[in-house]
Amino acid sequence: MRMVAVTVLCALMMLVGLIGIVLPILPGLLLVWGGVAVWAFAESSTTGWVLLGACSAIIGCGVLLEFLLPGKRMKAAGVATSTLLVAVVVGVICAILIPVVGFFIGFPLGIYLVQRTRRRDHGAAWNATKHALKAIGLNILIELLTALAVIALWAGTVTLSG
Repeated sequence: MRMVAVTVLCALMMLVGLIGIVLPILPGLLLVWGGVAVWAFAESSTTGWVLLGACSAIIGCGVLLEFLLPGKRMKAAGVATSTLLVAVVVGVICAILIPVVGFFIGFPLGIYLVQRTRRRDHGAAWNATKHALKAIGLNILIELLTALAVIALWAGTVTLSG
């Protein structure tokens, strides 16, 4: 009965993690990994530890892809990391001012404003903003696919071991 409760708790952690990936409020991959880790510690078996190691490797590869692929696109478009930091600040301010959708308005607005200031041209700023948003979309997709792979591996292991 104890492992059933632990398994349900871990599944809920992973669900919250998926939500955190799609709506970047919570550390999604960390919550998914945490769910696997809690299950592995509760299971305390070779199966649990091998699963945790395999899931850690999958997440490591996903995080590496997140840094390599979108980063190259943003650099090619001339979008610096500092631009994204400003965009997050503007997004948070807008989220406070406009509940629910404010972040999704403020984040691209922040990118555009920084790019407009740097480039002094609407077309170039808008183009850089589109490239940055596509790169961020790719980042979210990579993170989501990584989390789904980890969850699938965990679910298969739980089903086979239980």
